[in-house]
Amino acid sequence: RYGPKMPLAVDCTAELIRCKVLDSSGRLKSHELILSYGLALVRFVNLITEKKQKMVSIPLRQLAREVDIPIWVVDLRHELTHGKLPRLALCRKGCDVVLDWLRKTYWSRQLGNNLCEESEDEEEEQEGVEANAELDSDAWE
Repeated sequence: RYGPKMPLAVDCTAELIRCKVLDSSGRLKSHELILSYGLALVRFVNLITEKKQKMVSIPLRQLAREVDIPIWVVDLRHELTHGKLPRLALCRKGCDVVLDWLRKTYWSRQLGNNLCEESEDEEEEQEGVEANAELDSDAWE
């Protein structure tokens, strides 16, 4: 229906789900999974924030804050792009958080139902995940 121009949220969702399927298949090594998740996460942050970028360069952290993407996901993208590769567990957690963001921000609107409603337990769990996922030097070792 969209031809070669797929909506960004659909494309990002497909890439992230593909990573989870490959992960669950057990066919890829840890390093290969990190690279697969890493590429999908980097593309997500870049593509989602790109639309908000103006003529004057705006920091990714600020753009992410404007669209409600957790800052630690932007930091994860930065490490994947410019630093040492993170642990697989952190990439998996990033994928889960980003898929949840896509579900709340895009898919729940498309499906016109209550997909974005969370129970209080899920909200508390998410807050704990975000607090624990702050990227400091220990998180990368």
